[in-house]
Amino acid sequence: MKVPFLDLKTAHAEIQEQLDAAVLRVSRSGYYIFGPELESFETAFAAYTGAGRALGVANGLDALVLGLRAMGLAPGDEVIVPANTYIATWLAVSQVGAVPVPVEPVEATHNMDPEAVASAITDRTRAVLPVHLYGQPADMDPINALADRYELKVLEDAAQAHGARYRGRRIGSTGTAAWSFYPGKNLGALGDGGALTTCDNALADRVALLRNYGSSEKYVHDTQGVNSRLDPMQAAALFVKLDVLDSWNDRRRAIAARYTEAFAAAGLSVPHVPNWAEPVWHLYVIRHPGRDAFRTRLEEAGVGTLIHYPIPPHLQRAYAGAYPEGAFPLSERLAREVISLPMSPAQTQEQTEYVIDRVLALA
Repeated sequence: MKVPFLDLKTAHAEIQEQLDAAVLRVSRSGYYIFGPELESFETAFAAYTGAGRALGVANGLDALVLGLRAMGLAPGDEVIVPANTYIATWLAVSQVGAVPVPVEPVEATHNMDPEAVASAITDRTRAVLPVHLYGQPADMDPINALADRYELKVLEDAAQAHGARYRGRRIGSTGTAAWSFYPGKNLGALGDGGALTTCDNALADRVALLRNYGSSEKYVHDTQGVNSRLDPMQAAALFVKLDVLDSWNDRRRAIAARYTEAFAAAGLSVPHVPNWAEPVWHLYVIRHPGRDAFRTRLEEAGVGTLIHYPIPPHLQRAYAGAYPEGAFPLSERLAREVISLPMSPAQTQEQTEYVIDRVLALA
């Protein structure tokens, strides 16, 4: 049997008629930048997350960058980021001229450790950028408490957390969050896309200005903005997929529950979920001390896997010289041991059982 890591084609087949109709509707509409399709999706996504406003942008990295710019981050400011994350979190900080200050995760969850955040705050710290990694919420209450105490901005990287809940509240409902709609996300477009959601109207207005050349009136530019707008075609497709997001997340939860049941019974490492977290299982990540050889054996058995992420940002050439190897030993160990198993709303029970059988046999 072959079990792909993520089967988007089969998943999309369920809603292909609606997706085709949405794409055709946009192509015939005459609105190809901004327009009613984008407005409809922004309204729906804001309502879904519980945020006051949603603003579509070109991709998830732009959502982070524009969020930081709208918050007033400037060159030389320090932003506390996870050491264990995708490099986009760091790149956004660097692109506004600020300095990423990495902290180690909580080992049980792989998410940002609030105690490490507290230790990293200096008189130059201006913001904290937690990531809801793998679709599991970071522990936001202590992070927000620190931000309040030290008058710091908080921008949540929710690129993997569409629909996740923290203490019963959807991610995005109580602060400012940046989202990616990369096709492989739980809510994925048919290409690149992103959004920023916020409960701060003034910040939303600044992002709206920045994403459109710094202009709210044609040929009148109030600030030095960029061109980063969510395409109406992608907005229309996302509107269709938003309608099935919760049911597709439920399928992911069922797969994750079955994995955890089987692997825990066999004594393998399984993801830890705190009682205040309701993840959406963008990724199901386990650890193995001989990860690379284990992955090869799974691939040979037809089980698709990925590594999220094989090189931590501080060891990437893009940040060469910033931190030496060994500076963040837990993040480095996770990078050597983590492996993401197949997780897709189109995954069948037979495929899930096959993955379990092969993992137990080959681990």
